[in-house]
Amino acid sequence: MSNLHVLVTGANGFVGQALCAKLQACGCQVTAAVRQSAPTAAVFGVNYVQIANIDAHTDWQQALSGVDVVVHLAARVHVMQETVSDPLGAFREVNVAGTQNLARQAAQAGVKRFIFLSSIKVLGEGGALLNADSPVEAQDAYAASKWEAEQCLWDIARHTGMEVVIMRPPLIYGPGVKGNFLRLLSLVKSGLPLPLASVQNLRTLLSLENCCSLIWRALEHPAAAGQTLLLGDLEAISTPQLLQTLADALGVKLRLWPFPVVGLKLIAQLLGKRAEVDRLCDSLQINAQRTYALLEWQPPLSVREAIKLSVQAQ
Repeated sequence: MSNLHVLVTGANGFVGQALCAKLQACGCQVTAAVRQSAPTAAVFGVNYVQIANIDAHTDWQQALSGVDVVVHLAARVHVMQETVSDPLGAFREVNVAGTQNLARQAAQAGVKRFIFLSSIKVLGEGGALLNADSPVEAQDAYAASKWEAEQCLWDIARHTGMEVVIMRPPLIYGPGVKGNFLRLLSLVKSGLPLPLASVQNLRTLLSLENCCSLIWRALEHPAAAGQTLLLGDLEAISTPQLLQTLADALGVKLRLWPFPVVGLKLIAQLLGKRAEVDRLCDSLQINAQRTYALLEWQPPLSVREAIKLSVQAQ
C-alpha cells in the first residue's frame, strides 16, 4: 500500500485508537482528530490534532492539510437512557451537520476518499437476514441521523467527485470494549445462573481487529469507491453460544436455566429494560459476503478467536 496520509476522527474512541495503531503499523501517515489532548496511550508517530465540538461550524483546515483519505468515526452515539429533550436534533447536529461540514471541507482540501462509519441500525433492528439489498428502516433518532448523513455524503460526492465509502457495522467488540459486552462478561464471571437457556437467536457481531482490517482494506481499494458496505464477522452466534465462549475464555462454568423468552421480555418491559433484553433474545444476522468479495478480503479472526482475545485483554 502506498504511503497514504489518513485523517481519523474520533481517534480517542474504542475503534479510533485501534485503527490509528493499525494504519500506523501498515505504513500510513496518520493524523488523529481528538476532542481533548492526545490520549495517554498515544500511538507513536501519529499526529494528534485537537478539534472542538463537531457540528456545522467546526474548522477542519489544520487537520485536513495534506490528507488523502478521511475515516470519519466520530459521532454522537446511541444511548440507552436519553437525557436531552430533542434527541433527533442532538444527533443531527453532530452526525448530520457535523459530517456534512467535514466532508465539504475535505473535498475542498483535495481529499480523494471519505470513509464514513455508519451503522447497521439504518436497516432496522433485525428479523430478516440483512444484506446489501435490504430496505432502510431506521427506527430511532440515532439510526435516522446516520441515514441522513449518508445521503448528505452522496450529494457531496456527486457535486465534487470525492469518493465516498459507507460502512455499516453491527456491535463492535474487542480488547477494551465497554457497554453491553462488558456487562455480559461480568455476569458470566460472577457465576450467577442466567435465565437465557431458551434463547434461540443468531446475531452477527464485528470484532475490532476485523473492523480495522476492513477499513484499512477500503482506504484505496478501487472497488470500494461509491459503495455502501455491510460489515460483520463471518459467523453469526447465539446468545447462549456467546456466553459459553466467554465462560470458556474465562475458565469458569456457565450456568444457564430455561425461562420463556416472552416472559423475559415482559419482565424487562416492566423494569424499563426492554431494549437490553431484546438485544439478548432477538436475531440480527448480516450477510456481508458482498463486502468480502468486493474488497477481496477475509476476516483475520474467527468469532471465537476474537472473543478470547477480548476476554484476555480485560
